[in-house]
Amino acid sequence: MQETAIRVNRAPVLTLWAAVVAERLGHPPATALSLASVVAGTAARAKARRLGLAEDRAPHEGVAPAREVTRLLGRDIPVVAGEDGTLLAVRDGHPASAAPVEAYLARALGPRLGEVRAAMEVLADGLAPDELNRIGFRLYEAFRPEVPEDVSGWGAKGRLELSRIRAAAGH
Repeated sequence: MQETAIRVNRAPVLTLWAAVVAERLGHPPATALSLASVVAGTAARAKARRLGLAEDRAPHEGVAPAREVTRLLGRDIPVVAGEDGTLLAVRDGHPASAAPVEAYLARALGPRLGEVRAAMEVLADGLAPDELNRIGFRLYEAFRPEVPEDVSGWGAKGRLELSRIRAAAGH
C-alpha cells in the first residue's frame, strides 16, 4: 500500500525537524520547540527578504542581549532561562514559549504529526549529534515539501512524503 503524502507548507516541517534535531543534541522538549520556532522564523524571514516581500529589520532597542547562545542547524540562537529554569530561545527580544509551537505543529500536521516525528527521529538517530547539527539543514532540504521558489511558493502547501525523510538517511 502506498503512503499518502501530507499537504503542508514548509514552515511547520522545518520547525518539527529543528525540534527533533535539538532534542537529539540533548535539549529538553520545551527548549527544543522554542529553538525550533526561531530557526523556522529566521529561515522564513530570509526567504521573504530574498523574494522582496520583506526588508531587513533593525535590531530591537532596549532589549537586554542574551548572555548565552546555542547553535542549531547553522544558526546561532540567543537563549535565556525561563521562569522554571528551562532554556528558551529569544525571539523578538522575548523568551519563545514552547506551548504555541506545540499547538502550531499539531494544527499543521494534524493526526500525522506522530508518524512524521517518528520518521524524523529515525533519521536524526542515525547520525552523531554534531554531524546531525552540521548537515541537518541540508537533510531538511532533501525531504521538505516542494513548492515554487518564486513568490507564488510563499506559504504554499506542498507534498511531504515520509519516504523522502527515510531516504534522506542515505544522504
